[in-house]
Amino acid sequence: MELTRGRVLVAGAAAGPVLRLAEPVSFWGGVDPRTSALIDPRGPAPGAEIAGRVLVLAATRGSSSSSAILLELLRGGRAPAALVMAEVDAILVIGVVVAREMGWPTIPVLELPLAGHAALEDGRAVRVTEDGAIVTA
Repeated sequence: MELTRGRVLVAGAAAGPVLRLAEPVSFWGGVDPRTSALIDPRGPAPGAEIAGRVLVLAATRGSSSSSAILLELLRGGRAPAALVMAEVDAILVIGVVVAREMGWPTIPVLELPLAGHAALEDGRAVRVTEDGAIVTA
């Protein structure tokens, strides 16, 4: 059953449980690239691991170093299964594109307006398809 559809920024297919973050997150200083844990005690869901999750982000707080953190997560096999962003963060997209250029595994990246996030319940198992559909797993 299709829940919603996003605009494809980086094509790919993935599956995993949703981790929906309503508050902004920074990958630089907010995500441990060795464990995939959210480590900012003031940020959303401290201690939650993003590896293998369909990470749904309302917004990001960023640094140009966020792409390097995502690149490390991809290289180490600890990346989210997919990124779904209400606001496109070009820095994070660059991390995925660089990984692809280096021959490393990549993940799908979608843009989905905040209104569409309500269909993506935290913890719900979903699949992301090549054409941007997000469906129940």
